[in-house]
Amino acid sequence: MVKNVSDDSALKTEQTAMNAITIDCVIFGFDEGSLEVLLVEHGEGISKGKWGLPGGWIYKKESTDNAAHRLLNELTGLDNIYLEQLKAFGDPDRFPLRRVITIGYYALVKREDYNIKAGFTASDAKWYKINTIPDLIYDHNEILSYSLQHLRNRVRQAPLGFNLLPEKFTLLQLMHLYEEILGIEMDKSNFRRKILHMKLLVALDEKQQDVSHRAAKLYQFDPTIYKKLTEKGFSFEF
Repeated sequence: MVKNVSDDSALKTEQTAMNAITIDCVIFGFDEGSLEVLLVEHGEGISKGKWGLPGGWIYKKESTDNAAHRLLNELTGLDNIYLEQLKAFGDPDRFPLRRVITIGYYALVKREDYNIKAGFTASDAKWYKINTIPDLIYDHNEILSYSLQHLRNRVRQAPLGFNLLPEKFTLLQLMHLYEEILGIEMDKSNFRRKILHMKLLVALDEKQQDVSHRAAKLYQFDPTIYKKLTEKGFSFEF
């Protein structure tokens, strides 16, 4: 259900928000072996009926990071989200009416943890597979492309991909995640050897349930090793 914005609310936002700087977020999810991005359809204004990245204005008394967390919380209803700033996008002609600079962020979410719904001036919110992204408003395709390249670089240096997986997962699910992010095909035995050598995973005494094929062993990531590798980094060549 879309939240209607009253004239009083719009006026209050205009008075308390920065009028030339915005936030735009690339929200990545992973579902049934596919990397996806959350997009919203605008319900009003010059971009009405068009799709773009979720975002909004920065209030004058909040930091850009706090604004990004607030906007995502208002969209998803949760605030425990991996979020990282990308850079500023400031082409003079990126917004047709006046000069507006946007700060790009990207987020990694476990899709099953979120009840996504449209909010603010959005009329719809929908997950799109990374290879089916439509033409987006303004420079949002550029922001998305930059974010994906940044994510590809980061997953080779830190185990960030685990933020997209369920709590328990198979090695094949993990490999498919990295294949989707990096856009490459991997050798199963080579991937298994390398990922297990990192000691990042904890093997569980459990297997998949309710599957038509042979049930695979389930794993979790080791939070201590995850924290260490996230802070210190590593070089993971597949």
